Amino acid sequence: MAEHFETPMLDELENGPWPSFISGFKRLRDNHPEERIREVANSLLGQLEHSYETRKGYWKGGTVSVFGYGAGIIPRFSEVEQKFQASKEFHTLRVQPPPGNYYTTDMLRQLSDSWEKYGSGLITFHGQTGNIMFIGADTENTQTFFDEINDYGWDLGGAGPDVRTGMSCVGAARCEQSCIDEQRIHRTLQNNFTDDVHRPALPYKFKFKISGCPNDCQNSIERSDFSVIGTWRDDMKVDQEAFKEYLNTKGRQYLVDNVISRCPTNALSINDDDTLAVDNRNCVRCMHCLNVMPKALSPGDDRGATICIGGKRTLKIGDLMGTVIVPFKKLETEEDFESLVEMAEEVIDFWAENGLEHERCGEMIERIGLVNFLEGIGVDVDPNMVNNPRQSSYVRMDEWDAEAEKWFERKAEEAAG
Repeated sequence: MAEHFETPMLDELENGPWPSFISGFKRLRDNHPEERIREVANSLLGQLEHSYETRKGYWKGGTVSVFGYGAGIIPRFSEVEQKFQASKEFHTLRVQPPPGNYYTTDMLRQLSDSWEKYGSGLITFHGQTGNIMFIGADTENTQTFFDEINDYGWDLGGAGPDVRTGMSCVGAARCEQSCIDEQRIHRTLQNNFTDDVHRPALPYKFKFKISGCPNDCQNSIERSDFSVIGTWRDDMKVDQEAFKEYLNTKGRQYLVDNVISRCPTNALSINDDDTLAVDNRNCVRCMHCLNVMPKALSPGDDRGATICIGGKRTLKIGDLMGTVIVPFKKLETEEDFESLVEMAEEVIDFWAENGLEHERCGEMIERIGLVNFLEGIGVDVDPNMVNNPRQSSYVRMDEWDAEAEKWFERKAEEAAG
């Protein structure tokens, strides 16, 4: 093996209380049984040190793909390959994880064995995109590695202007707050849009993220164009005996300070007989009380999902939270899931036709207006789309009575028909 590159600047990154990625690179360089991977790690450390010295990046893009696909691989070619030969090509393959990030140890070992055979050995579980990131393949082995893992069931994720890899929380398998079948929703949406994942043909990226309850552990309302968040629309369930146990164990003052007074709408109070009173009409599903007292409180029985559209990080305009498009949707029957897919298709088709280049769906809604977007995807305006209008000073209240009458008439006709 070639002599180790000196890395005094990178060494400084190891001087601290937290683990450093440099230590991981050095373990590959010094201890890996395969010489090819040791050389790749040494070359990579050398180029990174060179970048720190010159304050410049030396990776350039290009075109690398596997047969039939136009996305899923991030090409990286070195501009200083003469000096750092072993890492002159260092492409990243994005591979879709299973819904809820469930793996068997056998499958993880199989993936790792394939990657050490054809790649650098560097893997990220999971990248910011949600994908498994296999970092460091040369052009020749990209197709070979993909063919092998594809044979035993794995597929590439999205990259570029396409539907990206979906994400879902651990959900009903391990979480008592779950209100929907997260894994089924994830798989249904992702499988339906597989062609749009592999073949970029959209204005920019489009993300699905599914969270099973309003805790939104996937941060879907902030990070996805199509956010599915589990919720309930009947009364929260209260186990009064379990609440009294909390009261006896923690003390009244503790619950007042940490639960009752922290309800954002003052929907909780303790009765004289030491039972909990819940003003369900004013509950906004913030989940704080359910998280603090999971034995006493749990979601109601009438469960479904809220659909929000347009969340994203900063791009052409600032960060956007998803806008509520469907306040509540049941997701139980085959027809429910078919209608969810149809809605997603409407949203993507409308955005693909009306979005500007490099414009996210939420930015398009900001540009054309929510009313035009709702009309374009065939969704009626619903008063529940505005949460707590009494607290929203910018919402115009004139002519609301007339509009409310129209809405009630429409609902009555739907119920009768």
